[in-house]
Amino acid sequence: MAFLFNRSARPRSPSEVARTAKDLLSRLWDSPSSPKLEDDIAKQLSQMKLITQGTPEMDSTPALVRSLFDSVIREDLLFELAHSIHKLSFEARKDTQTIVTHILRYKPNDNPGDPPAINYIVHQRPEVIIELCRGFDDPQSALSCASILKEAVKFDVIAALILYDQSAEHEAAVRLKDINAEQPQSGDGIFWRFFEWIDRGSFEVSADAFTIFRDLLTRHKTLVATYLTTNYNLFFGRYHNILIQSDSYVTKRQSIKLLGEILLDRTNYNVMTAYVDSGEHLKACMTLLRDDRKMVQYEGFHVFKVFVANPNKSVAVQRILINNRERLLKFLPKFLEDRTDDDQFTDEKAFLVRQIELLPNEHATTSRSNVNAAAV
Repeated sequence: MAFLFNRSARPRSPSEVARTAKDLLSRLWDSPSSPKLEDDIAKQLSQMKLITQGTPEMDSTPALVRSLFDSVIREDLLFELAHSIHKLSFEARKDTQTIVTHILRYKPNDNPGDPPAINYIVHQRPEVIIELCRGFDDPQSALSCASILKEAVKFDVIAALILYDQSAEHEAAVRLKDINAEQPQSGDGIFWRFFEWIDRGSFEVSADAFTIFRDLLTRHKTLVATYLTTNYNLFFGRYHNILIQSDSYVTKRQSIKLLGEILLDRTNYNVMTAYVDSGEHLKACMTLLRDDRKMVQYEGFHVFKVFVANPNKSVAVQRILINNRERLLKFLPKFLEDRTDDDQFTDEKAFLVRQIELLPNEHATTSRSNVNAAAV
């Protein structure tokens, strides 16, 4: 390809480009950065991007792409790029985003399973993914890291690494074979950092972190159902205390909406039944119905309806609903009554009103509670 040549030098192979890029990246950490060093790194990354994408004048070839892929793996360049991305210039970060995303997707014609780079990361270098997550610590690198992670978290095995890794910085990350899904998390792993990035980051960092957070929790249903069951108290404690009580309107609204999606997913049935048994969760949800912002009220309604529609309400939930029956029966018919074009919402409100009307009286609930206590 033309870009690999110049008038005074022999053609440079993809392996030479990868090796040079690794050497230059190591100098970012070994000595203070300089404009020349940053420019040299940018040139190598630009060449690597052209190998993966080609140019308008000349397409890349499978042989060159395969050679670059092999060189990147051999030189451990995926880790070096993930580790150093926050130190790169704007254009170099964009090129890194393109290169790494392409490599994550790359599959030779004779490979029927996951892309080779995914297998490499999972079994040999999970630190690549953890470093990309830590890229959210720096607003400058968050966008590029999020773009790469959007591609990576499509795979169950990558999602598992993020959920179960509890390594500290500079420690080896968890290997897939070492994951114990039945062991509760400490709350110090990389996944739990997303609560901080979503709630405390700049608007851009928060939005990117929430996108990855949501993808993790909604794409990998069986994996996540097991994870939430094992870490139920820790997860929902932080979810309520940090995300749903966030001062950010966007974070609060998105988090309530995501909570509804999690609870209404059939795969999370056991998680949902545990959640709607909680009187404290119901109280928090009823507070959302009276929020000043209509979209928060609306998203809160979709969580509230799960409590009311549950045919096996706990005594605590029944007591709260019964104690508030008259107020709810006055409140719900007028709740967001301007949504006249939303027939499903109107029907759901009418259904909830009927369910609340059919609740037993307080005496019946107290008697049931006493019977249960006596049985215990």
